[in-house]
Amino acid sequence: MCITLYLSLCLFFEHIYADSIHRLGSCQLQGRFKLNGMYQDGDFILGGLFHVHFFTVFPELSFRMEPQQPYCEKFNMEGLQHAQTMAFAINEVNKNPNLLPNITLGYHLYDNCVMLRMAFRAAMSLASGTEDSFSNFNCTGPPPVIGIVGDASSTPSIAISSVLGLFRVPIVSHYATCSCLSDRKKYPSFFRTIPSDAFQVRAMIQILKHFKWTWVGLLYSGDDYGVYAAQMFHKEMQLSGHCVAFSEILPNDHNPRDIQRIIRVIRGSTAKVVVVFALSSFLIPLMDEVVLQNMTGCQWIASEAWATSLEYHTPRFLPFLGGTLGIAIRRGEIQGLHEFLLRIRPSNDTTQNMLRIFWENLFGCRFETGGNKTDREQEKKECTGQEDLSTTNTPYTDVSGLRASYNVYKAVYALAHGLHDLMQCEEGRGPFSGNSCADITSLKPWQLVHYLQHVNFTTGFGDHVSFDKNGDALAIYDVLNWQPSSDGSITVHKIGVVYEGATTGMMLTLDADAIYWNFEAKKPPLSVCSESCPPGTRQATRKGLPVCCFDCLPCGDGEFSNTRDAVECMMCPNEFWSSPDKDQCVPKEVEFLSYEDPLGISLTTASLIGTCFCALVMIIFALHYNTPIVRANNSELSFLLLLSLKLCFLCVLLFIGRPQLWTCQLRHAVFGISFVLCVSSILVKTMVVIAVFKSSRPEGKGAMKWFGAVQQRCTVLVLTALQVVICAVWLSTASPMPHKNNHYFRSIIVYECAIGSVAGFSLLLGYIGLLAAVSFLFAFMARNLPDNFNEAKFITFSMLIFCAVWIAFVPAYVSSPGKYAVAVEIFAILASSFALLLAIFAPKCYIIMLHPERNTKNAIMGRETNS
Repeated sequence: MCITLYLSLCLFFEHIYADSIHRLGSCQLQGRFKLNGMYQDGDFILGGLFHVHFFTVFPELSFRMEPQQPYCEKFNMEGLQHAQTMAFAINEVNKNPNLLPNITLGYHLYDNCVMLRMAFRAAMSLASGTEDSFSNFNCTGPPPVIGIVGDASSTPSIAISSVLGLFRVPIVSHYATCSCLSDRKKYPSFFRTIPSDAFQVRAMIQILKHFKWTWVGLLYSGDDYGVYAAQMFHKEMQLSGHCVAFSEILPNDHNPRDIQRIIRVIRGSTAKVVVVFALSSFLIPLMDEVVLQNMTGCQWIASEAWATSLEYHTPRFLPFLGGTLGIAIRRGEIQGLHEFLLRIRPSNDTTQNMLRIFWENLFGCRFETGGNKTDREQEKKECTGQEDLSTTNTPYTDVSGLRASYNVYKAVYALAHGLHDLMQCEEGRGPFSGNSCADITSLKPWQLVHYLQHVNFTTGFGDHVSFDKNGDALAIYDVLNWQPSSDGSITVHKIGVVYEGATTGMMLTLDADAIYWNFEAKKPPLSVCSESCPPGTRQATRKGLPVCCFDCLPCGDGEFSNTRDAVECMMCPNEFWSSPDKDQCVPKEVEFLSYEDPLGISLTTASLIGTCFCALVMIIFALHYNTPIVRANNSELSFLLLLSLKLCFLCVLLFIGRPQLWTCQLRHAVFGISFVLCVSSILVKTMVVIAVFKSSRPEGKGAMKWFGAVQQRCTVLVLTALQVVICAVWLSTASPMPHKNNHYFRSIIVYECAIGSVAGFSLLLGYIGLLAAVSFLFAFMARNLPDNFNEAKFITFSMLIFCAVWIAFVPAYVSSPGKYAVAVEIFAILASSFALLLAIFAPKCYIIMLHPERNTKNAIMGRETNS
């Protein structure tokens, strides 16, 4: 806003002056700005704006007299080299017969003193010309300048382009990098031979990423260059997931309090890397304070504005700025420039005072001006103008690392090539209305802008020069490292390149071994808010802090992260589980009741023991087949019961081992049929006992005819057949099959047999339970029948245990997870089988083996005899 108001006032007063004097027949120059400059006449004049001084001193305003002109302080040797490079390039063009033949270029170069007001005054002087009067109101002939090289700073370039852009005066900056200047609508005639800050910021982000610096500080100047660069830096840091620890503006007035406050902020931050977007003039007071407070341990990242500044290359700054990494415009070589710089001599013309000031600063002498001299001036020797520059060693004569000067060189040649192309236009084939060409006698600046947009040439160093649609140069930077030299000062070494390809995107190439690190460990510092999270953990942002400040939390069970600094843990696939370190997924442990498992071994052993007991009892019964105790109550049913018990013991083996389709289908079917065969045999035996005692009474003499051997076999067969039908229907409609169950344990796959149909399984168990209940009821009814060996008592006891086991089985089975559910079912089978085997057959075997005297009919029927 202030800039716009200032420019408007200048134009307003200029209009008043011009209008008032126009009536007199000519325009008179109302005054001249006091500017340091250099001039050379020619057919066409190129203007130039350079930083030849660092500071501008403005006089105090008393409002009682006309204010004095501001003046500049602290001579900048590099700035003069840039200005002389432009002079050299113009002289080189004038000597080139193939470029602008018969045309001589001249120049008007001014010092802007790194101050907007001075730069704008210089630009207005270039645009209005240097003649004292002007009477050619038809505007014939060339303009005062056909193009301007500069300004080196973004803020003056914005101001100057905003005004001169209205007249389409081509401006080619060699050092203004603000991304805002790429706006063609606002700045239609602005070009530059240096990449935009948009690229510079992305290049810096690449360096930060390369060294894994995620927590950095930011310092920037309060001008447009610093503000726009800082805005883009914040944006790019956020997009890349990095964080800015602090962000401070360098004071324009070099206020010591502000400088000291910034130093305290840097000291108090955990960030070890500090990025600076600023010109050297803004940074000098801060670095002086850094030296004064002996502040070491910072890794500085320099923007192109100060990465090659020689002011800091003294031994005084080495302990603090050694190891600095910087982004710099591409270095070039200009043949003959060094000799040209050494040949210059100051002019006696006091208006061409830029070289005179340089001479006085370099040799510590003074030129005769004819005015009053101060005591300090009287002490100095008088300058002759013939002093030998070859004996000096200053940034002015140093051409080993031409960067900004090389950009000036390319800017001059871009304007020259644009003007050359304009002059080569053939009438009727021109780019303007009616296919016309530009008239060289009345050249308009906008016509040169058209040709400048399309220049395309290669420098003697081999670099290609052209502009994109926004007037920006090709995006490429050198990466520099400040290293100690043998004399204790700082030298700049190129350690890499960063460029942006059309297809490859941003590319960074670094020679890591060539980098000097100003730290005890001689390796890159660690600049993070939080240590990197290893694989197996995730980042958890700390409340109220940037995303770079986080805690590392281990991944949960079933989750993993296989990269560092994972934001989220990922879930393992269904059949996988996280490793102990949570950094990968491993197949879940598959659990089933196996033969190698201690529980499986125990149950298998019990099953085989039960089978062996059954076989042993069968052998005993077979050897004593004709004894009364064996033949009592249908020995055939006893053998059938022993067979079914053996099957009950053996069916346990189908429940152990890896579930397969055939074992899943057989285990419950064999179990169900075996137990029905067993219980139905017991039921029939009980019914036979009751029938025998009823038949011994007069009222029940015909009872046995209904319980003969055939009827007993048929009853067992029919009862068993019903279970066979139930199993057949179940297996055919919803067959049990192997199933990997993840619900019991998240980390374990339980390999089990899914029953397929709950109704089928319930019907199978319910039928067994029904037969067992009926058997128990009949046995209970016959428990008190008179007999020395009443088998009904033992059947009652066995069925009581059987029913108790299976009643307890249901809740235990439902509440047992995984393989333990199978173990509960096996235990129920074994417990009930052992109960039947021991309760029914143990007493008989006891009599057969230990008391054979009781194995007689009389002994068995003793109760009836006694009565």
